[in-house]
Amino acid sequence: MFTLYDDEAASVGRGIIRRQRDFAAGRWSEERLAAHQLDAFRATLDHVREHSPFYRRHLADAPTHLASLSAEDLAAFPFTLKDDLRAAQQDVLSRPLSKAWIFYETTGTTGAVTPCPRDNTDSLHNNAVLTSHYETILRPYGEDQFIGVCGPTEMHAFGDTFGEVCRNLGLAVAKMWPHSPMVGFDRALAAIREIPLTALFCTPGMALTLAKKAVAAGLDPARDLPVQVLMLTGELASPALLAAVGDLWGARAYNALYGSQEASALGAAAADGSLYAMPVINHYEVIDPAGDAPVEPDAEGVLLGELVVTSLYQGLKPLVRYRTGDLVRMRAAAPGRTLPAPVLEVLGRTRDELNVGGHRITGYDLENLLLAPFGGYLDYQVVLDSGDDGTDRLTLRFETQDGAAPRTDEMALAAVRERLGVALDVELGTMGSVTGTGAMVSWKAARVVDRRTGRRDAESAAALALAVARS
Repeated sequence: MFTLYDDEAASVGRGIIRRQRDFAAGRWSEERLAAHQLDAFRATLDHVREHSPFYRRHLADAPTHLASLSAEDLAAFPFTLKDDLRAAQQDVLSRPLSKAWIFYETTGTTGAVTPCPRDNTDSLHNNAVLTSHYETILRPYGEDQFIGVCGPTEMHAFGDTFGEVCRNLGLAVAKMWPHSPMVGFDRALAAIREIPLTALFCTPGMALTLAKKAVAAGLDPARDLPVQVLMLTGELASPALLAAVGDLWGARAYNALYGSQEASALGAAAADGSLYAMPVINHYEVIDPAGDAPVEPDAEGVLLGELVVTSLYQGLKPLVRYRTGDLVRMRAAAPGRTLPAPVLEVLGRTRDELNVGGHRITGYDLENLLLAPFGGYLDYQVVLDSGDDGTDRLTLRFETQDGAAPRTDEMALAAVRERLGVALDVELGTMGSVTGTGAMVSWKAARVVDRRTGRRDAESAAALALAVARS
């Protein structure tokens, strides 16, 4: 509606939609995409140098002749770190705070709270691309849909972003937060059934908790809840976990979004279930987490390393070469996929890789490996201990309906034990609050607890939720 009152924003929005539609339809060549990214990178550099006090200082020694800048020259610009954003606060902004349309901030769970306001340029770019992605998922379900959006707090972009994207698609939305004392899980479940809701944006942990509450109320989520699509974000979501949550609800589950409050949307799902990069609005690099050099692709062309992003739109808070701290696998665009964009797998924080049985493994890969042989559970937790002989032991705990054993593929489970090379036990029980609240942040579930001597204590182990839509 606001664009009816703002001719400039309306023009900007139409241009973004046109570019994204052309790109998504495969009408951009590699050369056109590369030229677009380079031109937009230059524009962002020019924008932040002129308008951001932080970047004016931060880029003081970087190249100044942007017109002759090549793609190879981009590495000459310094990285932006999370600590830079914490220290600089509003100095990072490239426009006065009063030019924002809304103010968000990080939760402050890992350090000082940082401001994350959005102006019209920011939201138009991110929401237009998300609309393009989610249209491929939601449109096949028809026009008579009602979408539930369970966001974390009023100071987070979750509810506004997904609400507007659904509105762009002509789909009705109910915004609710079951942890709120004004809503609660009982009312949330009642609303899901009464409206009824056909899709739900939430975290994997929220989807599991809602399902547990439904079972406690004598309901079968797959039979008695009308949800057909689960758009999950906020935590790691391996293919095995997505399959299990989808099976529990009788719905198709997607890893819907990768991003952060600071950097906005960096990846989103499409109809085939892949998580795609957004190269029309972001520039991506994959670097060695221990240094700053770009990583080399493996034999299959896959890049594995820390993701670095630059905003290709010149809004209120564009970031230049922002080190996300996230470990990713990036695969090049391939024919036959839903979108002609690189595919991302977000594996967790670079600092949170685990050592299990002498082998390094990410939280994403560990979850995917451990959960693949199982189905029919309501919740799970992984506990790492040391045996009496000092060797690693893994316990995989499941909460199930009526305490029944989860469906188990014994051959697959034997293969998991052999691959990990450590003792692996399976237990049944109640998870308690930790997987539902995620240690101070009610929408990030802590599902890996490392109790090995000399390793992480129980409190710091909550960080091993490895949430990718971070504070």
